[in-house]
Amino acid sequence: MNINATLFLQAIVFAILVWFTMKHVWPPITKALDERAQKVADGLAAADKAKSELSVANKRVEEELAKSRNESAVRLADAERRAQALIDEAKAKALEEAGKIIAAAHADAEQQTFKAREALREQVAALAIKGAEQILRREVNASVHADLLGRLKTEL
Repeated sequence: MNINATLFLQAIVFAILVWFTMKHVWPPITKALDERAQKVADGLAAADKAKSELSVANKRVEEELAKSRNESAVRLADAERRAQALIDEAKAKALEEAGKIIAAAHADAEQQTFKAREALREQVAALAIKGAEQILRREVNASVHADLLGRLKTEL
């Protein structure tokens, strides 16, 4: 065989191979590459979109946290005011109750003092009667009377 014919045949087979590859093999490969490139581009776009959404979400979270901190501070201050009001009210009730107890104690002390005075008056009257009886039983003598009156004074 002739080398020129072999080269010519090889060139024709190569051309057929190139044509077949360009017609049937190359389009699916380019299609797969294009699809892969599109997927990568879509993935990058989705990543950028997710990144921007994440920053927006972070801003919203920060705003909500600040809002909730403010609300909790307001509620805490309100609770402290209520607690202080309850404490003040309890103090006022305690002072009122203490006043009632003191007034009752004063009234009881006055009543006991009155009873003690009455008992003392009864005892003084009994002693006076006793002293008078003793004076009348003895003879009428000024020095004896003075002595009896001195004893009565010491008993009182």
